[in-house]
Amino acid sequence: MDLIVNFTPTGMIPTKDMTPHVPITPEEIVEDVRRAVGIGITMVHLHARDGTNSKPVSSRQVYAEIIAGIRSFSKDLVICVSLSGRTLTEFQQCAQPLFLDGDLKPDMGSLTLSSLNFNKVASVNAPDMIVALATEMKKRGILSELEAFDSGMINYAKYLERKGILQPPHYFNLLLGNIACAQADLLHAGVMINDLPPNSYWSLAGIGDAQLTVNSLAICAGGGVRVGLEDNIWFDKNRTRLATNADLVRRIHNIASSCERNIMTPADFRKLLHLQPGNGLYGRAP
Repeated sequence: MDLIVNFTPTGMIPTKDMTPHVPITPEEIVEDVRRAVGIGITMVHLHARDGTNSKPVSSRQVYAEIIAGIRSFSKDLVICVSLSGRTLTEFQQCAQPLFLDGDLKPDMGSLTLSSLNFNKVASVNAPDMIVALATEMKKRGILSELEAFDSGMINYAKYLERKGILQPPHYFNLLLGNIACAQADLLHAGVMINDLPPNSYWSLAGIGDAQLTVNSLAICAGGGVRVGLEDNIWFDKNRTRLATNADLVRRIHNIASSCERNIMTPADFRKLLHLQPGNGLYGRAP
């Protein structure tokens, strides 16, 4: 199978004080996505930020500006919006970008499948919030991008499938290397991949220094990758060089080429996940 490249340009943590290369404003995010599309990506996982203080926001208006900018030059790129509960506790706050329609409608929305601790902060994803977000996405024809930090989260996805809240085909991001979750090694990756429900497609993400190792593992193992400054701001493990998003995407292309894997196009990814074809039609196919 061709390589799914899930581009994550911004995230919630990197700031301009940490790296000048992280895109914060809608214009910066759109421009980094434009560069990545020029290199070759399959989808983009978007976070919105407040242009004044760089804090994460769920504003429908900010997401609309970012999505409109991307679709002005790429009509079929698969767009996923973040519904993270790391800083938000109310459904109406988290779900804001799900209510965009027409050319601004996202194809996917992220769904973290349980609460977890990062090294300094908790991300609270209560069962009722997970179910509410998944139900709203199903209602609106938006595919859940399933985020799992350990195998227990995969088991919860299976539970939601049995309840009819999630429907295959599924796309999972398996995130490895967080201090309190599955670690960035072959055993943890293998257990999680083996536990996935039928008709699932997956990408591996490595947190921080683990990004290159985990991305390389995914490419060799036939999966996809999640790559970008959201997970890692450094180009090298010794932290001597700050990366740009373009640096990280180009490196994925170099590794994929060495492994004789082509990059999956957005059009092929849409067919794989039963998404609308783009070019004015977005989200899940009816």
